[in-house]
Amino acid sequence: MLSFATETTDDLVFKALAAPVRRAMLDALRDNPQTTGDMCARFPALDRCTVMQHLKVLEAADLVIAHKVGRVRWNHLNALPFKAIHDRWIGPYAACAADGLASLKAGLETPQA
Repeated sequence: MLSFATETTDDLVFKALAAPVRRAMLDALRDNPQTTGDMCARFPALDRCTVMQHLKVLEAADLVIAHKVGRVRWNHLNALPFKAIHDRWIGPYAACAADGLASLKAGLETPQA
């Protein structure tokens, strides 16, 4: 019997990705690590506390790795959970869809008698 009592890593990742602002934060971290101050400046509609709460959700899902240098908190994108989600969910479904399209194409290109 499947138990829904405990959240898996995938659950935490999907929950974290459910909020548009958190996806925007991940986009901001894609090319370079950002300080929390940088993130606050990128999202002026949010107060610092709200930015920190969103970063904590991303950190709990292991999508962001944070470390402190002195008083500055640096936030880094962790690509490994994305790879795991891709390998588990996206890759197999995309391969199945591509196989179906290839079969359809072959069927359409085969001369009819």
